[in-house]
Amino acid sequence: MALRWNHYEAAFEQFLRDRRAPHVVVDEKRRSLAKDSSLKSFDFIVYSDQKFNLLVDVKGRQFPSGGDKNRNLWENWTTQDDMRSLMQWQEIFGAGFRSLLVFTYEILDTKWNESFDFIYNFQNRNYSFFGVWADEYETVIRKRSEKWQTVSISTANFRRLKEPIKQFLD
Repeated sequence: MALRWNHYEAAFEQFLRDRRAPHVVVDEKRRSLAKDSSLKSFDFIVYSDQKFNLLVDVKGRQFPSGGDKNRNLWENWTTQDDMRSLMQWQEIFGAGFRSLLVFTYEILDTKWNESFDFIYNFQNRNYSFFGVWADEYETVIRKRSEKWQTVSISTANFRRLKEPIKQFLD
């Protein structure tokens, strides 16, 4: 296992290892060059028995976020750069590969466990993993913050598009 400072990515990597899912950890230290642009690296290439192999970008979020008073259950933002890069990577890898946003939720309190079909414990923290195809996410995207160059999708669209990660692997 690669040394990871990001506990969300480390949890997802250990989940893949536990499932014996073939995968490659991508070196995120440097941006790659493609044609006339620089591309942000994604996190994993995951080989799947499904129709597509996965180009995975892990998005770590707390569940819920914002504390008890300003509770956001399905926080799903990403950056415009992440989306642009994921779509370009999908084109570069070509047929048989598809970009996937994996939202890794750290469940902050057991009272929320009923919101999840699957909970994965890693280093005394509970997580659940959901995937959304990047190209489908992009079709319903909305700007979240101009200053931070972030985007998101509505909770209704997220609920419609998200699938438990096992759906992408089995």
